[in-house]
Amino acid sequence: MRVRAIRGAVQLEQDSAAEMNSAVGELLLEMLAQNQIEVKDLISVVLTATPDLKSEFPAVAARKIGLGSVPLLCAVEVDVTGALPRVVRVLMHSHLDRDLEQIKHVYLRGASVLRKDLAQ
Repeated sequence: MRVRAIRGAVQLEQDSAAEMNSAVGELLLEMLAQNQIEVKDLISVVLTATPDLKSEFPAVAARKIGLGSVPLLCAVEVDVTGALPRVVRVLMHSHLDRDLEQIKHVYLRGASVLRKDLAQ
């Protein structure tokens, strides 16, 4: 079985705990579904948030959808002038026996503009 990394991002409408949980939960579930990944196959998940998101940790949303047993790490994204605001990015590591070209990276809501070359 190979180790693969799956990218994803979502833009929140506002900085609130409810929006963080909703948006990040939606993103993570979509990443799992599109890549047919089960929780038992996850190795770790790294979540970053732009500096303007301060109301909740993205990892809280991951725990709420059942990823509490998976190692999770939150960090602040680099504060680049002109960057898209209110974005959570995800780097998910999983045991996944697929070629790199078969990995489906997921960019939701306004974050779809970040990587048009990868967004599904």
